[in-house]
Amino acid sequence: MKKLTIYLLTALLFSGCSFDTPPNEWQYKSVNAFDSYTKNFLSSNDNLAKNDLQRAVKHAKNSSDLTHLGSIYLGECALNISVGITDKCEKYQDIKDLINSQTLNAYYDFLTLNIKEKQISQLPKIYRDLVWHVKNEEFTKINNDIVKMDRPTSQLLSTSLLKDKVDNNTIERVIEVASFNGYKKAVIFWLNELKNRTNDKKKITKLNKKISILKDFTNE
Repeated sequence: MKKLTIYLLTALLFSGCSFDTPPNEWQYKSVNAFDSYTKNFLSSNDNLAKNDLQRAVKHAKNSSDLTHLGSIYLGECALNISVGITDKCEKYQDIKDLINSQTLNAYYDFLTLNIKEKQISQLPKIYRDLVWHVKNEEFTKINNDIVKMDRPTSQLLSTSLLKDKVDNNTIERVIEVASFNGYKKAVIFWLNELKNRTNDKKKITKLNKKISILKDFTNE
């Protein structure tokens, strides 16, 4: 179970790595469905994403152990946060008392910006320096932490969680990475954020034009 929990959590953190096939068919199908959900959600393929998430949850509910289901709910919450959608992870809160996982609880507290120092070691390594720098109020290091992340989805999530502490250069870098991966929903969100940060009318006009073009082919 410990190995499975780590596998599932890493999957929900959008690692993009390859893993061994889970031992049970329902786990394999659920992980694959959630991976497809991640890609379709960020690419603004909203109808496909909705179907993917329903399948991931359906397969996860084949087990009385709700750890997997909890990881899916946290993954859904993280994706929403990464594109500026307000989400307090209510679905995970509803089943939190039925799950015994320090790893998932630490991630939940990270998503809600309530993580404690003793929980940092429970987070994936990619987030630990970032959280320490936030805890120590070393805000100048936060932008560098985000830019160095080698997982686009981790960059998106971290930038959104700490939006008030990141600079425009970091946001522009995140837009480049999201664009390269075809994550249109994230690109539109961060283009809007850049627009809101400037008073330059020429820049605003250019950004509005980009956003308008992208939205012409979006299911939103």
